[in-house]
Amino acid sequence: MKITRNITLLLALMLTTFTQAQTSIGEKAKKDLIQQTSFGGYVIGKATATDQHLNASTKSHTDFDIRLVRAYVDGKVLDFKYKLQLELNGKPGDYSNEKGVRIVDAWAEWQKYKFFYVRFGQFKRAFTFENPMNPWDIGFGAYSQLITKLAGMNDRVGEHSSNGRDLGLQFQGDFLPMGNDRHNFIHYQVGVYNGQGINHKDENRSKDVIGGIYVYPVKQLAVGVFGWTGDYTKNGITVDRNRMAFGVKYESVWTVRAEYATSEGHKITDYSSDGILKAGTSNKADAWYMTVGAPLSRKCKVYAKWDVYRDSKNWNSQKSLYCLAANYYFYKNLKIQANYTYTNDKSTANDGHYNTFDLQLYWRF
Repeated sequence: MKITRNITLLLALMLTTFTQAQTSIGEKAKKDLIQQTSFGGYVIGKATATDQHLNASTKSHTDFDIRLVRAYVDGKVLDFKYKLQLELNGKPGDYSNEKGVRIVDAWAEWQKYKFFYVRFGQFKRAFTFENPMNPWDIGFGAYSQLITKLAGMNDRVGEHSSNGRDLGLQFQGDFLPMGNDRHNFIHYQVGVYNGQGINHKDENRSKDVIGGIYVYPVKQLAVGVFGWTGDYTKNGITVDRNRMAFGVKYESVWTVRAEYATSEGHKITDYSSDGILKAGTSNKADAWYMTVGAPLSRKCKVYAKWDVYRDSKNWNSQKSLYCLAANYYFYKNLKIQANYTYTNDKSTANDGHYNTFDLQLYWRF
């Protein structure tokens, strides 16, 4: 009887301790949810003028546009960080290019250990330096052609507009602290994705594998190498998507970024409706850009960029952009940006030499 009584007391003590621990965890999670959750968003408005000859895609020399309207909620509960972001501009129900109201980010990440974070959901692909950057931070009115064509924004293979994102599982981390500031020398990212872009389930038996590794000789300077292998399927046609990229990034008062990427794999449009490869198509492409940003004052920073994309990896298919931009911050969450771009497009039979001016207003809340 004494042994039974002692066992009963021990079980009761364990149950009480477990209940108290669960209550403590629950209270902490509730406190985190309240105190570490934030709501926000941003709006980017745009006015454009160009001297390009009018054609099927360029129907006016001037245009007013809402480039982006985003709203998000993010935060952290215990060891988990999360984010949900919606894109609100575009035409609802426009399934031809899928640029209407939609989810762009929906993920949670376990962040117990800095050297091994685990993220699951829909998020940016781990390819290139510029793709993960927020539109506020790139310095220009648009991402580089390398990002739009070879990182899954308006991908050359024919994928719907996916803002550089996909659904999958990613591991990332930082380790090997060094220097007086103890910054981490190594950062890595590797993910497994559907390969079909945002808000789409998988359409083939394979998964895309994308990864990158950065080294930081100093805190502000990163040198990176990236790889991507996978397939994309549309209308019963599957094409390869095998890519490599490397680059350098320096982000401080001054900015320097340069990246090069090469791609191997046909486009969906390279095939006829019955799956036959058309003659004269190319399965190769590449792109590069170089950006320099210099401060003029505490509130104003100017940028220059050389931006090249070659759809067939030859000079006849080259589209070059020469860009200048000035960013002026009225305050932290409000800025105006003036952009000038000279386009030299050898890949088109239409007007391939033209100038474009645009003025963009960024408002964040």
